[in-house]
Amino acid sequence: MSTPKLNVDPARLNAFLGRALNDMGAAFQTALIILGERLGLYRAMAGAGPMQPGDLAKKTETDERYVREWLCAQAASGYVTYDPANGSFTLPDEQALLLAVDSGPAFLPAAYQIIASTVIDEPQLRETFKTGFGFGWHQHCSFLFDGTERFFRPSYAANLITSWIPALNGVEAKLKSGARVADVGCGHGASTILMAQAYPRSRFVGYDYHEPSVKRAREAADRAGVADRATFEVAASKEYPGSGFDLVAFFDCLHDMGDPAGAARHVRSSLKPDGTWLIVEPFAGDRIEENLNPVGRVYYAASTMICTPASRSQEVGLALGAQAGERRLREVVTQGGFTRFRRATETPFNLVLEAQP
Repeated sequence: MSTPKLNVDPARLNAFLGRALNDMGAAFQTALIILGERLGLYRAMAGAGPMQPGDLAKKTETDERYVREWLCAQAASGYVTYDPANGSFTLPDEQALLLAVDSGPAFLPAAYQIIASTVIDEPQLRETFKTGFGFGWHQHCSFLFDGTERFFRPSYAANLITSWIPALNGVEAKLKSGARVADVGCGHGASTILMAQAYPRSRFVGYDYHEPSVKRAREAADRAGVADRATFEVAASKEYPGSGFDLVAFFDCLHDMGDPAGAARHVRSSLKPDGTWLIVEPFAGDRIEENLNPVGRVYYAASTMICTPASRSQEVGLALGAQAGERRLREVVTQGGFTRFRRATETPFNLVLEAQP
C-alpha cells in the first residue's frame, strides 16, 4: 500500500497528538479501574483520607510495589490526589462516589467492564466489518453482561420510580393498584426487580433471549425478596408469551433488535387496549452533528462494537444503532401499529418514550 500524500498543518497535528495521547492514557485506565474495583482498592480508600501505598496494600492484602505503581497511574489521571510532602495518596469523596459505591448515581468500573469486553471481542468483531454479518449479544465476553447490569442499575434506581413512570399517562396509578407488566430484554433483571419492589400489588415478568441472564435475574429476585411477584422467562422480543399487559417496558434494548418494527407489532398485540409501552433509549438527536459530543462519543463507540453487530446477527438486521434519535424510533413504533407516541421525559443520557395503541 502506497503512502498517502498529506498536507500537514503542524499546529493541528500537535493538537491532535495531544488529544490522542490523552486517549491512550484513558484506554490504559480500563484494566486499572477494573483491577482497582475487584481488588477493593477504591473501597479501601473511600473516606479513609491520605494513605501510604503500604497501608493500602496491607488493608487490601495486596503487594505494596504493585499498589504504589497503580496509585501513581491513578494520580496521573486525576482519579486520586498525591501529596509530595509525605508521599500519600487520597481518593476524594467525589471520585469515591463514582468508583467505590456501586449503588451511587453512577458506577464507573462497570462501564469499564463493558469497554473491556469490546477489546476482548475485537478479533471476532473485526470480521463483521469484512463480512457484514452480525455478532450476537450472547457471543460476547461475559464482562458485557455483568458490566451492563451494574452500570445501568444506578440510573434506573435513580429515575425509574421517581420520574420515568410518573411521566407516563396513568401508569403509576395502575401499578399502585395492581397491574400486569412485561419487561422485555430484561437482562439480569435490575429494572424488573426495582418495579416489583416499588409496586407490590403488581405482577412482573421479565423476558430475555439470553438464558444465562435469565438465570441471574431469577437469583437476583430471590435475593431481593420479590420472586413471588417478579418472574423471568427465556423469550425473544417478537415471541414472548402473554397478553393483556397494562405496561410493556423496553430498557435500552429496542435499538439492539434485528426487527424492531416486528417487536413493536408484538408489543401492540400483547397490550391491553389502554395499555402503555415504555421505551427507554440512549439520548440522541436526529442528526449526526447533534451527537458529536462526549455522550455521543461513548454511545457511537458502544453501538459500533455491541449494538449494531447484535442487530445484524438477527433476522432483518435493521441496525438502528444506539444513536437512532427520536424521529427514527417514532417511525419504527408507528410501523408496529401504535398511533400515539411522545417523549415523556428525558435525562442527559436517556430518551424516555411513551407509545399507546
